[in-house]
Amino acid sequence: MIKLSEKWVKELLSKSETGMGYQVVSIVTKNGNRFDQAVILQACLITGIKGLNDIPFKEDDISQIILTHDKWDFNAERLMKEREKKEKDV
Repeated sequence: MIKLSEKWVKELLSKSETGMGYQVVSIVTKNGNRFDQAVILQACLITGIKGLNDIPFKEDDISQIILTHDKWDFNAERLMKEREKKEKDV
């Protein structure tokens, strides 16, 4: 997870939520990489990116956050990953 600074929090608070308490965004880094379908909770915490286990950048690397509202069932994806991990551990 990445806790966002006041700069990003202020910008995200001025935008609408995708759902209750969260926004789905694309994040562009300073080196030009784009990460679509990132989830930000309460306009201040990047909690995950669709298809990735980890967040491959730091807050200082972010050049742009674009609100997209591109929904996916991230809870189902999380549960599936947990099940796969349990099966590997058995």
